[in-house]
Amino acid sequence: MDPALYRPASGSVPDRPGVYRFLDADGRVVYVGKAKSLRSRLGQYFQDPEALHPRTRSMVWAASSVTWTVVATEVEALQLEYAWIKEFDPRFNVKYRDDKSYPFLAVSVGEEFPRAQVMRGSKRKGVRYFGPYSHAWAIRETLDQLLRVFPIRSCSNGVFKRAGQMGRPCLLGYIDKCTAPCVERISPEEHRALVDDLCAFLAGDTGRFLKDRQHEMQAAAAGQEYERAARLRDDIKALERALERNTVVLPDDTDADVIAMVEDELEAAFHVFHVRGGRVRGQRGTVTEKVADVDGSALMEQFLTYLYGELVPESIPREVLTGVEPTDPALVSAWLSERRAAHVDVRRPVRGDKRVLMETVAQNASHALVQHKVRRSGDLTARAVALEELQEALGLAEAPLRIECFDISHLAGTDPVASMVVFEDGMPRTSDYRRFSVKTQGGDDPAAMAEVVGRRFRRLIEDRSADADDESGRPKRFAYRPQLVVVDGGPVQAAAAADAVTELGITDVTVVGLAKRLEEVWVAGDDQPNILSRGSQGLFLLQRVRDEAHRFAIAYQRQRRGRATTASALDAIPGLGPARKKALLRHFGSLRNVKAADPVALQEVSGIGPGLAVTIHQALAGQRPTGGVDTATGEILGD
Repeated sequence: MDPALYRPASGSVPDRPGVYRFLDADGRVVYVGKAKSLRSRLGQYFQDPEALHPRTRSMVWAASSVTWTVVATEVEALQLEYAWIKEFDPRFNVKYRDDKSYPFLAVSVGEEFPRAQVMRGSKRKGVRYFGPYSHAWAIRETLDQLLRVFPIRSCSNGVFKRAGQMGRPCLLGYIDKCTAPCVERISPEEHRALVDDLCAFLAGDTGRFLKDRQHEMQAAAAGQEYERAARLRDDIKALERALERNTVVLPDDTDADVIAMVEDELEAAFHVFHVRGGRVRGQRGTVTEKVADVDGSALMEQFLTYLYGELVPESIPREVLTGVEPTDPALVSAWLSERRAAHVDVRRPVRGDKRVLMETVAQNASHALVQHKVRRSGDLTARAVALEELQEALGLAEAPLRIECFDISHLAGTDPVASMVVFEDGMPRTSDYRRFSVKTQGGDDPAAMAEVVGRRFRRLIEDRSADADDESGRPKRFAYRPQLVVVDGGPVQAAAAADAVTELGITDVTVVGLAKRLEEVWVAGDDQPNILSRGSQGLFLLQRVRDEAHRFAIAYQRQRRGRATTASALDAIPGLGPARKKALLRHFGSLRNVKAADPVALQEVSGIGPGLAVTIHQALAGQRPTGGVDTATGEILGD
């Protein structure tokens, strides 16, 4: 519906904090948001539609009414927004998809005889959760070690009940990994004390238990109670093995969640390291589509409400470290502090060990986003939909079953290279990838693009006229015609590539440019870009093709720079010809390893004698050549 038809009357919206809901014609909630000032925030939705972001414009046109609720504080607004998003699941709000259901080590503290177990899914009352862990087997191995020291119940209710009826414990009771409360070997109070100790250890209070058992072991040994000392020694080893499963990354008193975000124009990936007692106790990853017009700070704030809204208060850490600062860190801190009943610091680390750890978490987030895109591209139905959308949006005569994408890469205008990647039926065909050394210099991207595309299609013409392979009947090399050519860039790059194709007399190939800033698709010759919807499978495919071409071009450019560096370092060494240089690099694997090798190690390479080995070693070390090497001892001789 036209937003002007349901715009609230001027002055009717209060200038106070609150939460608002946009509803469609059927009364379904399509978007929930919060604001410091409802009047100011809602007014932004009803400005000139052309000034709105495409995703925001889609939302206000999908709605037919807007309602709001005034609250006392911004913290209350944040809480109500989270509750309504969970209740109504609006389609224009950010939706998070964990890449799996993460397992937790759970202790059912609400039962008379609490049980330790692996649990997934929604949280339950009366259960303490530790984690999440990456794999259930990691929990079971950790728990197996800890049950030796804290032998609490880990059996199911059915097994526990049957053991009590029979008056005989299960196997764990016989091997001392359970105190067998089922047959009253231990009282509920004594079992509860063991449970409390296990929970304290899992929560990060590890040093106390190790020190206590070390003192007990020493006292037992001094009293000649050697069997008890041996058991305590084994208990200490079990605790240490359980701790070894968690990497030490920060000081022992650190209790923090480290959260990184990596985004592109369509999606964002979040990754979390749960650090307790300075150790990484667990991690989780989440990917979301950017269905609303939000920046990175707003995305981070929304993710924090999603993450901690579902956690029990005692699982909230003292520190929340984020790679991107949320829109209002003080507001999030106040909300988390209220939930935890203790202060929670929300900030972005800028230096030190926490900053280094944040970079590691960001790498995990980046990898998760790539893996998500790979899994999504592997969906046959989604690929078919993507090709149909591109055919319709670009006005193609047929679905673009073969797409070729070109990208230019250079270093400040020098050493330019280009890549060509090929997708067939929506999937990469790496055997048809090509790399180009670009002759056009000076950083002129349109000219370089015209050169590379022209070279590719000249080869198309040449290979079409050549005989097909006799054995397979498959056309040679570049003889396959793409239905769609994508270039990295806007209308200028697209026009340059299209002119290169047209000059060769080829008229049955469509050329488009994909501009990174707004992901606009420029068809060569058109005055206006083609805007595909943000959730479009077709846009996702174009974006992945473009990103793959960019990756392939950068890899080739770096490889050429590395070869140039290697060649210049070895070329200056007298007596080292091409064959010996090749043998050195093949033997050591890289120039860095050659530099690290001593003269004796260099002599292991075929063709490298004692004198040449010393020359190589000193040349790469920046030393003046000396008299040679003693072949018996390997020592360098003086002048």
